[in-house]
Amino acid sequence: MTQTIQANLPGGDLSLDLNGTWTAYWLFILRVVTGWWMFHAGLTKVWETYVLGSPFDAAWFIQFASQGTILEGVLALFNNSAGIALTNFMIPWGELLIGLGILLGAFTRLAAFFGGFLMFFFYFVNAGWTHGLFNSDLMALVLFVTIGIMGAGRIWGVDQYLEKMDWAQNPIARAILG
Repeated sequence: MTQTIQANLPGGDLSLDLNGTWTAYWLFILRVVTGWWMFHAGLTKVWETYVLGSPFDAAWFIQFASQGTILEGVLALFNNSAGIALTNFMIPWGELLIGLGILLGAFTRLAAFFGGFLMFFFYFVNAGWTHGLFNSDLMALVLFVTIGIMGAGRIWGVDQYLEKMDWAQNPIARAILG
């Protein structure tokens, strides 16, 4: 992987070459660990819901989080039977697909975006900040942003092959691959 990141910052210019072996190893490990973590979280919820018959239920979370949190107005939209049903479907399957995409390095930036989006909600609905301002949801958000920005799917991932295809040359495809 050869990629140079350049930025003009107030403290001076920054140039970082991402062509080193250690950088590639680290991004690969970061991608696989984060992908497995999210895939396993989704797989566990899907397995318990559809195989063991113990369905994932976000109703308590939505009702708790829609009172006194930063995003209570948004969550109030989901505090009904249709919203809870949608959430109960989207969280397990979303975690599963996000994790699979990042684990395989396929559509990595798209998966990292949705993983970050999910962690954004989990972080800001932490009513009362019972786990503190710096918690696992914030760390996961940082991981997803790092994976997306660095294009970690290009390192031993499916994205390195997808980017060579003709359809992947347009700007939208380039934005979701990597």
